[in-house]
Amino acid sequence: MTNQGEPALFVNRWGDTSDPAPGRRGSYRDICSCFDQSRPRPRARVGFHAERQDTSAPGWQHLLELIDEAAADRREEFRPLTELSPEERRQIITLPPSIATLTAVKHLVLYGSNLVRIPPEIGAMTNLEEFTPYTSYRLHWFPYEITRCRKLTRSTVSTRALFGNYKMRPPFPRLQPSPDSVADIDLGNLDPRRWGATAIRSCSVCDRPIEQHGFHQVWISLRVATDVLPLLVSACSSACVAALPGGARDYIPTPHKGGRVDQPTSDWD
Repeated sequence: MTNQGEPALFVNRWGDTSDPAPGRRGSYRDICSCFDQSRPRPRARVGFHAERQDTSAPGWQHLLELIDEAAADRREEFRPLTELSPEERRQIITLPPSIATLTAVKHLVLYGSNLVRIPPEIGAMTNLEEFTPYTSYRLHWFPYEITRCRKLTRSTVSTRALFGNYKMRPPFPRLQPSPDSVADIDLGNLDPRRWGATAIRSCSVCDRPIEQHGFHQVWISLRVATDVLPLLVSACSSACVAALPGGARDYIPTPHKGGRVDQPTSDWD
């Protein structure tokens, strides 16, 4: 779903998780200043959110319990944020790898979240048909593994918040040069400011473990369900990068490293 400017009053079809005052005391969301999401303003550089998830936070522990419950009862719709307090919702900046157990879920609702990243384990949600992270304004990209959700046909995403979106064309974070070996990289404890994630264990493309033969990260924009999403690929080889499909129409047509890269003109130009 492409948001054409969100009205002040609307019917919330995804649960009461609206936040009238983001960033203020009592709010469950932090303000994002990565780029202007309301009007096109040229910006030479953006970066990844550097926050790490506090796994000792009550909200995180509560979320783990909710995921276990949803996996056990094999529910088809999962909207965890409605079951968290406002304070707990603010504590959640990513989802745990255990979302891979939600193989029965058909609709994942993350409306109005404080998320800054989605883990690659979302690719294991093989029955996912609808994905709703609408008004998650700090969520600027998605893992390439989401393309493994072959049944995913409907999405509701705030596209103005995405890197490279067709309205504003904000830049993509510049990715690190591809190292010849990962021997000196702790793939289980990465700096999210540099790599976008805190852990990368397997190739986004072939799903093999990333071992000693290199580590290649690229961006590609593809249509996923209803929306064109900026996807971060963490590949084990240049061959896997070469196997990626072409980019979506009116977006950068080939995989790229972000930074100073030419994009099509924005919808406002």
